[in-house]
Amino acid sequence: MIILYKEVGNFAENKELAKKIREEIILPMLAKGEKITLDFNKVDGATQSFIHALISEAIREYGELAYENIQYKNTNDDVQEVIRIVYRYMQESLE
Repeated sequence: MIILYKEVGNFAENKELAKKIREEIILPMLAKGEKITLDFNKVDGATQSFIHALISEAIREYGELAYENIQYKNTNDDVQEVIRIVYRYMQESLE
């Protein structure tokens, strides 16, 4: 489980940090076919650019496997909406 609060604090906005998490944790885990849980406990908000940097390359590279293996925990309504926006954008760009 990736506890994002430890990395980003209560507002996830740093794209470079998202890129680091993606490259060092998310992509290697997907390459092994492992499930990933992104825990947003105590994270009050996230920018669209942060979520995009965090998961878009994984979706582009792994497609359905990324959709199935990346899970989100403790997301509030605002964070859920940002994740939905990024997912919609990625689905449209892959069609």
